[in-house]
Amino acid sequence: VSSSTMADVVRVRFAPSPTGFLHIGGARTALFNILYAQKSKGTFILRVEDTDEKRSTNESLNAILRAMDWLGLEVDEGAVYNGQQKGDVGPYYQSERAEIYREVADDMVKRGVAYRCYCSKQVIDERRAAAEKEGRPYKYEKTCRDLPLVENETRPYAIRVKVDNEMDDEGNVGSITFHDKILGPITKSYNEVDDWIMVRTDGVPTYNFACVVDDHNMHISLVLRGQEHINSTFPQLTLYKALGWAPPSFAHLPLIMAPDRSKLSKRKHKEADVIIHKENGILHEALLNYIVRLGWSHGDDEVITREQMGEWFDFDSVGKTSAVYDNEKLLWFNMQWMKMLDPEIVADRLLPFLKNVQNSVMGDRVLADTPEAKDVRVKTVLALRERAKTLVEIAETANKLFFCQGVEIDPKAGKKFLTDDGRRLLAILREKFEALPAEAWHSSTTLIELVKKVAEEQSLGLGKVAQPLRVAITGNTASPGMGQTLELIGREQVLGRIDAVLVASAST
Repeated sequence: VSSSTMADVVRVRFAPSPTGFLHIGGARTALFNILYAQKSKGTFILRVEDTDEKRSTNESLNAILRAMDWLGLEVDEGAVYNGQQKGDVGPYYQSERAEIYREVADDMVKRGVAYRCYCSKQVIDERRAAAEKEGRPYKYEKTCRDLPLVENETRPYAIRVKVDNEMDDEGNVGSITFHDKILGPITKSYNEVDDWIMVRTDGVPTYNFACVVDDHNMHISLVLRGQEHINSTFPQLTLYKALGWAPPSFAHLPLIMAPDRSKLSKRKHKEADVIIHKENGILHEALLNYIVRLGWSHGDDEVITREQMGEWFDFDSVGKTSAVYDNEKLLWFNMQWMKMLDPEIVADRLLPFLKNVQNSVMGDRVLADTPEAKDVRVKTVLALRERAKTLVEIAETANKLFFCQGVEIDPKAGKKFLTDDGRRLLAILREKFEALPAEAWHSSTTLIELVKKVAEEQSLGLGKVAQPLRVAITGNTASPGMGQTLELIGREQVLGRIDAVLVASAST
């Protein structure tokens, strides 16, 4: 079977089942489809495969849509929130397409390219068990293939497609071949494909039947999905042949493996959930950048913008072997993007994480929706983003250094720097800090100049004055620049933290 497009224009689709969250692999499939459509000036369709009534929920669909929105994966046509849809070839929910499937199946039975199968599940299970006992793969015996069609049938039945073996020039059983745009030609013998079930006895279409009907009716030109679906392609191609429809092209993406080299699973690996990365303080630009590099590359480029993805994407650079999830690599991408993005953007995204921090005295000075508070948040980002890996880490570090009530002094740092001379310098600094006008506390330059001036007056190097101050106001020997640190802590807390050291000194 040779693949050909159903339409002149590129139309691709992502077809999740709404039974849980958006998996990293699903996000990558959606992204690659979007990139191909974007580069080809085509259309990206979101179709919902919700025939599993017990497991499919509107909540799961909305969760998938929210995750796609967060990543910036825009849908041109198809399903949208709360069961709504947009486009001209719907419905885009399989649960609403039952009549379409029924008409196609009934027509195939009438034309003799499909048939009713009365074999019960128990009978099939017994035959399969016998085959396994004999060490051979089970293949349906075509028991019901040539039974006459009964009008007004009341017995329960499934519907199977007739798969006629093609013979090669030497009289041997032929094979099915399709050209995968990533993996090249893939072949399977007709001996390995049986008359498979299109519609179950309860009237529900099987995956292979429904997706072929949907792809044809929605004029899908390329089916781009994970390699776990390769084996589904062969029965689907037999259905295209039985229906006389031209199949789309196919491309199968490499699997994404967990660090232990098992398949990255929704059940076993929490990192498979796209939204958990948002909750963990990962920027969507970083996650998207990481996802696109799971199986695709552009030379030696690592940090890649969304615009570059759309410009550079092609199938020649998609890998054939499995990609392995690496959280440290994701964190590295996040660090790069926190430094690359406008600090105001990062500050806006930091706000929810600041609000979640416990034991804080931020208040309106940091959290309010005012230009002044936003300025504090921007300066927080600038002070901490060089070393932080996530927004959560920025928020927690900011609170520990700048926004908590008092600090706990590291014993080693206190012993080394909060000596009698160190406390003497702190008393001098405190007096000068208290005398500063309010506006001076909004200028890191003014604050560090004051510290430098004290050092000069005491004929000391800056470090001799700055380190006792740093330990007193942060509890440790490492912090962002002293001017930034003083400004972000603020007048009240700076004076309070110095006082705590001086009071402790007086009582010992």
